[in-house]
Amino acid sequence: MHELIGYLAAALTTCSFLPQAWLTFRTRDVRGVSLGMYSVFTLGVALWLAYGVMLGAWPIVLANSVTLALAGTILGMKLRYRRG
Repeated sequence: MHELIGYLAAALTTCSFLPQAWLTFRTRDVRGVSLGMYSVFTLGVALWLAYGVMLGAWPIVLANSVTLALAGTILGMKLRYRRG
């Protein structure tokens, strides 16, 4: 049962990130994206992924793998498309 809760939590938190990612991919508008926040967030997700790998906790690994790919892409877009 505890693993089911982990998978559900992982799915919900990852899915909650998808609308922002999709909007950013579609519009290439990164004005509302904070470089500092996304930098820290992406590092945090990478550390959660490493933690999940060390524990062998697959809900943590799967969710953070997807989230890291999305957050890293948005961070890259912020660096590429920012103005000024």
